Amino acid sequence: MSDNQLRLVWIYPDLLSTYGDQGNALVVERRARQRGLDVARLDVRSDQPIPTSGDIYLIGGGEDRPQRLAAERLRRDGHLYRAVENGAIVFSVCAGYQILGHDFINDLGQREPGLGLLDVTTVRGDGERCVGDVLADIDPRLGLPPLTGFENHQGHTRLGPTARPFAQVRLGRGNGTGDGTEGAYNDTVFGTYMHGPVLARNPQIADLLLKLALDVNALPPIDDHWYEALRNERIAAAQQPA
Repeated sequence: MSDNQLRLVWIYPDLLSTYGDQGNALVVERRARQRGLDVARLDVRSDQPIPTSGDIYLIGGGEDRPQRLAAERLRRDGHLYRAVENGAIVFSVCAGYQILGHDFINDLGQREPGLGLLDVTTVRGDGERCVGDVLADIDPRLGLPPLTGFENHQGHTRLGPTARPFAQVRLGRGNGTGDGTEGAYNDTVFGTYMHGPVLARNPQIADLLLKLALDVNALPPIDDHWYEALRNERIAAAQQPA
């Protein structure tokens, strides 16, 4: 950051913004402004270059063809690699999560190269889609409360040795591999299958992104009444018998 300004980049809203994932950008921006930060938010369409000077980059979900187009353009652009090298934080959801891995299966049934920013690989599952509310315990090293979100994906994502599971599933499918994991992360790059939008359901994750970008251990408290009401509602709904 420079001059107390947070630079927030929302990547390809024209391709990757299903299930209200653009709400993640709204939540990060709102919570930063509530702490007195000046936020410069840039929504970068797929025909525009990715800036390398951002502090937090957000990527949402999308259908198969837009996902392939997004991966192609991000590889060709190359600037997200440089941003991560510069210390930027990246938070990705569903299709965006798969794009950050080594590869995934595209809409043509072919293996599509990802960006390799997360040590994960995604294949297309043969069974039923992973659909429904999820409740999971986030990696204790991140110091966050349980994760709540909504999943809707066919992909099965396996983690390599340098990726940590973002959470362990209590309810739902998560990464879809049957090992109980949900999402993945390394020091500065995060991926999850959770929609919701996930940062509205889990504002503490938004705060984690802010703390990492600011390089601080704590943030000034703000009123979380609305967020907690939403969290409690969705967690209770997830635990209801089918």
